[in-house]
Amino acid sequence: MSNKSAASVSVQEPVDHSVEIGHGNSPAAWALVGTTLIGALISCIAFVMGSEATVLFIVGVGVMVVGLILGPVLRAAGYGVGGSKLKNTGH
Repeated sequence: MSNKSAASVSVQEPVDHSVEIGHGNSPAAWALVGTTLIGALISCIAFVMGSEATVLFIVGVGVMVVGLILGPVLRAAGYGVGGSKLKNTGH
């Protein structure tokens, strides 16, 4: 008798490409990403400027936090993917 262990083989389900997954293409997502990028830019510039720009660095981090709050708030208000404010009413 041999002690061969059975190799586990996982069978992957075929991918259904007909379903649109939405990639976050919404005003809420763009607001979050745009605000966060602006905050990161401010913080990066302050970081390069040195210790005299500590306040500017903190302002940049604050802008990023505002962006992280803004995205979910806009999504809850109906501006996310499939949100009520984005549905075409035919007008």
